[in-house]
Amino acid sequence: MLRCMRTTIRLDDDLLTRAKAHAASSGRTLTALIEDALRAALSRATDTSRRRTARLPTHGAGGLQPGVDLDDSAGLLDLMEGGA
Repeated sequence: MLRCMRTTIRLDDDLLTRAKAHAASSGRTLTALIEDALRAALSRATDTSRRRTARLPTHGAGGLQPGVDLDDSAGLLDLMEGGA
């Protein structure tokens, strides 16, 4: 048995007007439109977490320059600004 929960959401007036018009023109209820949009958004969020890590090309000898500590953001900023 499918259980549904009634809830209240607040939408921008223009967004709601456009959503109602879109639902009506596609022959669906506003609830069905919102459910489908929410399912699609959640599906995309799940899909992005499954993406492969991109391999980026590198040039030169590779590795970090001497004195660079990626865990020290203040030190990195100093190096990029020509300090230290």
